[in-house]
Amino acid sequence: MTLFQYITLFVAILFIISYNIWRRNKNVLVPNWPIIGMLPSVLHNQSKIHDFATLVLKHHGGTFHFKGPWFTNIANFMITSDPMNVHHITSKNFSNYGKGSDFHEIFEILGVGIFNLDSNEWKQERALFHSLLKRKSFEILLHQCIRNKLEIFLLPFLDHASKGVQILDLQDILERFTFDIICTSVFGFDPNCLPNNFSEISDISYVKAISVTEDVILSRHYIPKCIWKLQKWLQIGQEKKYKVAKENLHQFIYKCLNYYRSGEEKRSDDSHLCLLKDLMEEGLEKGEMVERYIRDTTINLLVAGNGTISTGLTWFFWLVSTHPRVDGKIIQEIKDNCLKHDENFIANLGVEELDKLVYLHGAICEALRLYPSVAFQHKCAIKSDKLPSGDHVSPNTKLIYSLYAMGRMEQIWGEDCLEFKPERWISDRGQIIQVPSYKFIAFNAGPRSCLGKDISFLQMKMVAAAVLFKFHIQVVEGHSIIPRVSILLRMEHGFKVKIRKRCI
Repeated sequence: MTLFQYITLFVAILFIISYNIWRRNKNVLVPNWPIIGMLPSVLHNQSKIHDFATLVLKHHGGTFHFKGPWFTNIANFMITSDPMNVHHITSKNFSNYGKGSDFHEIFEILGVGIFNLDSNEWKQERALFHSLLKRKSFEILLHQCIRNKLEIFLLPFLDHASKGVQILDLQDILERFTFDIICTSVFGFDPNCLPNNFSEISDISYVKAISVTEDVILSRHYIPKCIWKLQKWLQIGQEKKYKVAKENLHQFIYKCLNYYRSGEEKRSDDSHLCLLKDLMEEGLEKGEMVERYIRDTTINLLVAGNGTISTGLTWFFWLVSTHPRVDGKIIQEIKDNCLKHDENFIANLGVEELDKLVYLHGAICEALRLYPSVAFQHKCAIKSDKLPSGDHVSPNTKLIYSLYAMGRMEQIWGEDCLEFKPERWISDRGQIIQVPSYKFIAFNAGPRSCLGKDISFLQMKMVAAAVLFKFHIQVVEGHSIIPRVSILLRMEHGFKVKIRKRCI
């Protein structure tokens, strides 16, 4: 045969193989191609990855085996929304599911902080944070901090905006608000990211730095390591943005540490109740790692106490603003429980009064069910295992449980799972229904459940009650509301609203 005939035969064989693969995959939701696996489907649906994952999981009964490109770190993994699988991974067989070898590289911004730890190191850090966050003195400090920030900054800011025709990005406003609060409680230093006047607002690099790192962390989950490592080495694309964001965040942390140290001698032990004092004492026991420990631990706290709460509040305000019935019931509940004759409304938002706001609590839970602040969690099997769904797990297999998808599963929440119904959280006796954490997974489950759950609800309920009682929030007509492709489920285009005073 001539060379031309060999080439013609090769092309014909290649065409036949390609045609057969295409015909076999054309009606498949996630085609599995030779060599490149299922990655093209992920990249094609990248802009709506959370909804795409939900669709795939529903189609496959709640658990799906992803096949990635050959010879890469994402060659295969398992994704699930089955609550029994989640319960097994997070609780029943907790010791078999750790962070995995890739976790620290993907989440390198967290350094040696608690979110990056396993085994005994994690247990020691969790015990420390449990003692710090559960102290009554810290709860009192945080409550006072939130109340002051509401009275002096957030409410005056919104009041100023309501007098004009300004369009606000409420997501950005809430990020600034929660960033100020977490900095005050951790460092004893208020960076005043949120002014009390609309005209004084400006871009702040270290606040945006956190959201930039979140975007990169998600992309590292589905982009082969060799590619994002090359981007990092060449300093291009997302990895270049990540480097700048990381430097901005570190500079801010060191600025806060220097501020704390510069005034340390002037403070009495009782006058400065922020967490940094305790963390520095803990860091001294780590010798040469003290600076790194403090830096990384405070970054973990900033991530946990800023973006998660502001994101949850953003989706909550959007859902309430588009459901007038819910808005009206929340306002009536506030009137019935938090208004006293001739007293300041904000002063009445104490813990006891907030506990009476059952419908508001249910509305926040419902918002977190549909739009959990953290869209998914990532684990890795240490030894082989079998999930309750019957799926076999090999050693070193990555498992992802999608919090976003779980809130949209009919088998968990019923046929009305896509509806915003705070009533689903309230019993006939008017009490909050306690849903198992492996079903309502917004605060994780098992031994790694969120230590800050109670203080998160405290902050969200205080802000929600104060803002809704004073103001009516109207979404700007035509504004697109879609989830951002990131670890935290922020809104892609922000939350553009107009504010007007409410007539009570």
